[in-house]
Amino acid sequence: MTLNRRQFNQLLIASLGYYALPAAAAELVEGQDWRAINPAYPSDTPGKIEVLEFFSYGCPHCSHLNPLITPWAEELPEDIAFRQVPVSFGRAAWSNLSRLFYTLKDLGRLEQLHQAVFDAMQKQRLKLYKEDEMLKWLKGEGIDTDAFMNVFNSFDVQTQVGRADYLANRFRIDAVPTLTVGGKFVVLGRNAKSLKDILTIADGLITRAQAQATS
Repeated sequence: MTLNRRQFNQLLIASLGYYALPAAAAELVEGQDWRAINPAYPSDTPGKIEVLEFFSYGCPHCSHLNPLITPWAEELPEDIAFRQVPVSFGRAAWSNLSRLFYTLKDLGRLEQLHQAVFDAMQKQRLKLYKEDEMLKWLKGEGIDTDAFMNVFNSFDVQTQVGRADYLANRFRIDAVPTLTVGGKFVVLGRNAKSLKDILTIADGLITRAQAQATS
């Protein structure tokens, strides 16, 4: 049987316990690779460790991370729940982009168009935070714009946007993209040389969170 890195780490956790963490987790430095969330925040997904990616379609670094984080998230073990959280930082434009994210999600079109939104914003330089440009682009992607606007302006979407901004404030997120693990750890990666390094740190924190959950 061939094991990937995360499966191997899980076996180590089960066999060695919390005080014998794999090197990837044990060597992480607080204040450099990660910081603590105090107090810790409970998971919104019962029985699972949540990994959250705080992002915005208006952020070029988030656009660069997305092609990396999508396959990474697909390989996460079953006890991990990955969720993307769009944030506004109080900007009206970014709030519209958060509403775009949740509307596409509610319409079942997010998986198909998520990267396309990034590309439209960052490569084509379209101002999708403006409703008229957003609707023009969506129509070109085959979206029923009347149905879209009904959801876009709904109380449910506004609630989801408010919830996302609450989490960003609760976790003291001040930049994007930022990953959090288990409601306990924020990935800092102050010495990270690439976006892949951020995911490597997240791997180590996931291993640590798993160990703590089983100790």
